[in-house]
Amino acid sequence: MVIDLAGLSVTRRKRPVLHGVTLSIGKGEFVGLIGPNGAGKSSLMEAMLGLIPFTGRSSLAQMTPADRARHAAYLPQAREIAWPVSVEDLVALGRIPWPGGRRSGADRAAIDAAIARMGLEPFRKRTALRLSGGEQNRALIARALAQDTPLLIADEPIAGLDPAQQLACLRLFRDLAVEGRTVLASIHDLGLAARFCSRLVLLSGGHVLADGPAAEVLQDTLLRRAFGIGVRRVETPDGPAILPV
Repeated sequence: MVIDLAGLSVTRRKRPVLHGVTLSIGKGEFVGLIGPNGAGKSSLMEAMLGLIPFTGRSSLAQMTPADRARHAAYLPQAREIAWPVSVEDLVALGRIPWPGGRRSGADRAAIDAAIARMGLEPFRKRTALRLSGGEQNRALIARALAQDTPLLIADEPIAGLDPAQQLACLRLFRDLAVEGRTVLASIHDLGLAARFCSRLVLLSGGHVLADGPAAEVLQDTLLRRAFGIGVRRVETPDGPAILPV
């Protein structure tokens, strides 16, 4: 298993956030983590990586920091570019866990591939701080891709992207899974999650409420329990559209 969690619980500011989450994710899966605001999605990602205190077991948190950095790339929800570096240099930061010092042939190939996959070639030499918010988001995704890890964990990766870039990003994640990598991403758009993810995990109140294919997870009764709303599912030639009602 690429991710193996058992009985993972988190308390933040004396408030229980996650309650005994057990979850396994294998190679080549694109898993969409869905659920309402405050369900614990970000806390789950941070805890499994060992970034915040937790009880229970996480296979990722058991790794040494160096091994974990070569196993998992993480794109947090709070994304900020702090220095006026070029897009190329920003993406190159993803190569820090590897021994080439960002100068080896493997480093250059990974950096160039990440820039190309995110459509950033025209911005390669531009100062990252001069990009739009959506372009900065794409550059940070490229940095995670350049890390070239078996696992990518992304917290709301399509937030701030325009519709075309949302589709491009999720197609990319699906392609990564087809290539054998594993992707875990939190996604608020249920229709896009249903269309692109091979599996959905519905988190509500710090518990896994449902886990499985989209057709099983996106049931009206489950979504009413999690979100307090119903949905209307419309089948289209491009996949299901999920309309909140």
